[in-house]
Amino acid sequence: MTQEARAQLDRPLLDATGLDLDAAAKVTYVLRQRFRYDYDGPAFHLDHRLVVVPRARHGSLRRRLHSVEVSVPDALIRNRRDGYGNVVVQVGIDVVPASIEFALTAVVERTGPRLDALLPLSALTDPRLLLPTRLTAADDAIRDLAAGLRAASGDRLEFAERCCTLVQTAIKYKFGVTDHTTTAAEALAGGHGVCQDHAHLALAICRAAGIPARYISGHLLGDSGTHAWIEVVVPDGDSAKAVAFDPCNGCRAGSRHLPVAAGRDYADVAPTSGRFAGSAQGRLTADKQLGVTIAA
Repeated sequence: MTQEARAQLDRPLLDATGLDLDAAAKVTYVLRQRFRYDYDGPAFHLDHRLVVVPRARHGSLRRRLHSVEVSVPDALIRNRRDGYGNVVVQVGIDVVPASIEFALTAVVERTGPRLDALLPLSALTDPRLLLPTRLTAADDAIRDLAAGLRAASGDRLEFAERCCTLVQTAIKYKFGVTDHTTTAAEALAGGHGVCQDHAHLALAICRAAGIPARYISGHLLGDSGTHAWIEVVVPDGDSAKAVAFDPCNGCRAGSRHLPVAAGRDYADVAPTSGRFAGSAQGRLTADKQLGVTIAA
């Protein structure tokens, strides 16, 4: 790590409560995240997948540095990019006797105004962004919502704005009543869920209306956990752009949102997942610190 990079990490985090980050000419984010698994016996042939490193470029955001450290010696660590441009860290370990930690450090910078992510024109017809997944499949209730919004909206951006507001109203935030297997239709029927349920329902409505959209995993300044929102793909001259909406909070996503990965739904970008052999039972704990060191 260079001296300049170390200096960015050593700067104190600012109190961003009253800062207008969207209006700032430069913002530097520092992200530290830790995942720890404790096992009640040895875990053999661990094959673990981390999707926690922010993308190299996302709109006007640029990743300046990152590191992923693994607490167990002799871990085989491989970095690759998936089909969506996300960084996937694959970790292989022969034996984990009792516990393992994965620690991420990253610095992301925005210089200049906040800009939407630019995409090729082909994104407007990309079946990955248009076709439903298991988690975003539409039922009759979702199709009715999509048809109503389509009739009331003049264009895709107005549709997305209305969808964002509708989803926040339809699903009240409540932790612990859904999990990563809950579908958009189930969350809508239950009326409660968390940010990933809001994102899945918004995606299901967009896709049912023929509007391409993608799931974004990342972080929200001030939140202790991870966050999820969506990006709706709209024409932009000879190309396309991805406009971010946060249906959990009923707003456009802005400079308080730090995107990490993009995909069809949560299953594509789960921050931590894996498998191992043996009869041991594992318990996950995690913590995160996200802040800004420059906002000028």
